[in-house]
Amino acid sequence: MFNFLIQFIREQYRTDDFIPLHAPKFIGNERDYVLATIESSFVSSVGAYVDKFEQEMAAYTGSPSAVVTVNGTSALHMALILAGVSQGDYVLTQPLTFVATCNAISYCKAEPIFLDVDRRNLGLSPQAVDAWLDEFAFIDEAGLCRHRADNRIIRACVPMHTFGHPADIDGLLDVSERWHVPIIEDAAESLGSLYKGRHTGTFGKIGVLSFNGNKIITTGGGGMILADKELGIRAKYLTTTAKKPHPYEFYHDETGFNYRMPNINAALGCAQLEQLDSFIENKRLLAKNYAALLANTSLQFISEPEGCRSNYWLNAVICENQQQRDELLKATNEAGL
Repeated sequence: MFNFLIQFIREQYRTDDFIPLHAPKFIGNERDYVLATIESSFVSSVGAYVDKFEQEMAAYTGSPSAVVTVNGTSALHMALILAGVSQGDYVLTQPLTFVATCNAISYCKAEPIFLDVDRRNLGLSPQAVDAWLDEFAFIDEAGLCRHRADNRIIRACVPMHTFGHPADIDGLLDVSERWHVPIIEDAAESLGSLYKGRHTGTFGKIGVLSFNGNKIITTGGGGMILADKELGIRAKYLTTTAKKPHPYEFYHDETGFNYRMPNINAALGCAQLEQLDSFIENKRLLAKNYAALLANTSLQFISEPEGCRSNYWLNAVICENQQQRDELLKATNEAGL
């Protein structure tokens, strides 16, 4: 049934070997930059490539500040802390996401509330969020959004730009403003994706990126916090152990986190960022080919939302039913895809 798709994928990659969801490519300055960190001896949490990567990512995304972390989960955790999420709070999010999203919420001893996604973009549905809040929430005299049943604060909303497709940001921001629930964008999969010409992760209170080995660019493992200048300074302080600046004394005035990205990883990121545009171009070409192949089939290809540019990190289809989904997964996995 799916032989046509399996054959197409094999033709795209020109191999009979196992084909993963995504594989990193190191075809630029990665070796030179990593070697430079080794020769400098600054391979750990301090070094020129950390600063360079943050500056270049801020420029690329248009964010006032960009703070690197050791992985995307740590960036999500810190974003929630910066948004004031604490024990007993609720955080609205979507079930179609990586487990890191709700893990980070749990780290804060808060509770995730899972709401439905929009079939058009696979991101959190503004209509679903608004309907849930209308039924279960109210705004108190202090302007805080609370749950009617137990009076607990609904502190944040974490939509995901799923597979690189921008969520309905305008709709989510409208709900956020009316209900006083700040948006934290989980843009882990959407580096290079644009919503109405603006980079994902720069619309909400805070945005989060990931540079895991399976992302569109990688630092081996890494994450990033996108925020305004004030929150960026705060994020940098807390993710680098909350240490007061001093030539030799070690004084920490609050609980901090050792979420620092090593310089050697940042070096890899700088080299990868230089190639991001070509990576996206290749991803988009592959998506175009998939869309053409599947146009007259029972598999509904997920295309970028209107007015957006998706990085097409991963390509996805909606199946007719669960049986077709299971058959597709079985056939492709047995074929080494």
